[in-house]
Amino acid sequence: MYKTLFLIRHAKSDWSVLGQKDFDRTLNARGISDAPRMGAKLKSLGLVPEWILSSPSERTRMTLEYMTEQMAYPLEKIEWVEDIYEASLRTLLRVINELPEEKQSVAIVGHNPGLTFVAEYLTGEVLGNIPTCGVVVLQWESMSWENISQNTASMKHFLYPKKDL
Repeated sequence: MYKTLFLIRHAKSDWSVLGQKDFDRTLNARGISDAPRMGAKLKSLGLVPEWILSSPSERTRMTLEYMTEQMAYPLEKIEWVEDIYEASLRTLLRVINELPEEKQSVAIVGHNPGLTFVAEYLTGEVLGNIPTCGVVVLQWESMSWENISQNTASMKHFLYPKKDL
């Protein structure tokens, strides 16, 4: 049995509001355009996770509203996890290692640099950067979530708007 992990970075955010808290930033026009298109792309490839955990920031919420509509994934099934906001590699690895075993495919929606760090750590590959609205799909054969660690993942997909839409 395979375990599949989706690492999804929020879509392009709006920096135009001076003094706005980082947590409250919304999406800009490109983000609003990219997120539903990336959701449709994932759906067309049959890449819809069983469960989604997300940072509760406004830009991740908006990204998921647009993406999940295209993926036919109900918003009420998303779990909003404070620890994912601005999470370090160590925090993200803890979240992954604590996932329930009965879940076979899980998406974590969050922010850089943490998402890029964890993707590189788990695969041993150098990605440099997961672009906004980028999706890295990792897979393990016959492994429990609690045993996932450095250099154990196979990268199945690395999708992002400028390359795939």
